[in-house]
Amino acid sequence: MNSLGLVGDEISHTLKSIEPEAVVALTEAFADRGRRWFVSGQGRSRLVASMTAMRLMHVGFDVHVTGEVTAPAIAAGDSLMMLSASGATPVSVHLAQRAADVGARVLALTTRPDSELAGVADIVVAIAADRSRQFGGSLFEQAALLLLDALVLELTEDDPTSFERMRARHTNLE
Repeated sequence: MNSLGLVGDEISHTLKSIEPEAVVALTEAFADRGRRWFVSGQGRSRLVASMTAMRLMHVGFDVHVTGEVTAPAIAAGDSLMMLSASGATPVSVHLAQRAADVGARVLALTTRPDSELAGVADIVVAIAADRSRQFGGSLFEQAALLLLDALVLELTEDDPTSFERMRARHTNLE
């Protein structure tokens, strides 16, 4: 199937193009396990954010998806990770600005490091996914998911108890 090879090639090229310094900054931002994390995005980016929140919860982070009924108020010392391909989605920019206004740290994953969202963020991870043959923001969402799954792997790599902890925290109401 030629389309499968195309998608694989696009993802591989996109992940390789992410600045290593940005990946280090992202990883270091998660070094403090005591920090509360909020994640958000709109549309399919929100789904990626939710999947990431689940994995971070599995490894022991205090993490919340914005807009969910159980999400508490964000405060100084917390962090918000916002996913927005355009970096201009009004709701995403608004949430990032509100988080920054209360003293929370803002991380942005976007294709546009010159965007309004990036201007609010303390850390920006640019994902060069704006030249794709796939529909809409598919490449951005795929690359963001794989990058964030790799982040979780990096965060747990030196912890021999991480998989045991993940199993213990995995839902059992299925």
